[in-house]
Amino acid sequence: MKKATLQEIEARFDKDVERFSNLETGQATTLDAVWNMELITDAIVSLYPTIENILDIGCGAGNYDVKLLQKLHSNPNISLVDLSQPMLNRAKQRVETLTNGEIHLIKGDFREAPLENNKFDVIIATSVLHHLRDDGDWELAFKRLFNLLKIGGSLWIFDLIEQNNQHLQQLIYEEKYGEYLTQLKDEKYRDHVFDYILHEDTPRSLMYQLNLLSYVGFKNIDILHKNLCFASYVAFK
Repeated sequence: MKKATLQEIEARFDKDVERFSNLETGQATTLDAVWNMELITDAIVSLYPTIENILDIGCGAGNYDVKLLQKLHSNPNISLVDLSQPMLNRAKQRVETLTNGEIHLIKGDFREAPLENNKFDVIIATSVLHHLRDDGDWELAFKRLFNLLKIGGSLWIFDLIEQNNQHLQQLIYEEKYGEYLTQLKDEKYRDHVFDYILHEDTPRSLMYQLNLLSYVGFKNIDILHKNLCFASYVAFK
């Protein structure tokens, strides 16, 4: 199947702002979405209580930023990057009431966005990297994210992953995750989700991503949580 273009992905998200603005449910199709949001934001607050500069790529409606700012006592600057202007508008609307810091909106691909190197204490990348395509895309993306961080800064990822072993992929993704989607609604809904993942996404295995993070220079890489075909992990510069 021919993969979706960035413009096609943008168009779908433009129409789905409300669903991505719910702090209580997150994305229902994503396993442990709310739990991981709490885990990642708690960890960031613990490690960076006086954080100054945050970058959220593929920020959507800003759920992670809202949750993080609700826990912080500082007033950090936040840069929000997304393909969808309606998503950016909603994120800004929600975030600007929670910080006196500067808020920067950048519409487009984070790999090409006008962002300053060695600036950010924390980069949040949740449910965005699976839109990358080939190995070159992945390496370029991780190098860019590494360069944007300050020394001691960190990258926090939560995303869809694949298994290296195809038998495990069938069990974990097609069968187990498929069962979860069917229980959410029905088999038709399961097939709908599988179809748009096939059309839009090109996930890589967790080990592929951890190894690539190390290859481009990240240190102290840790797995935070894994449940079937979703995982969260962190890497430090």
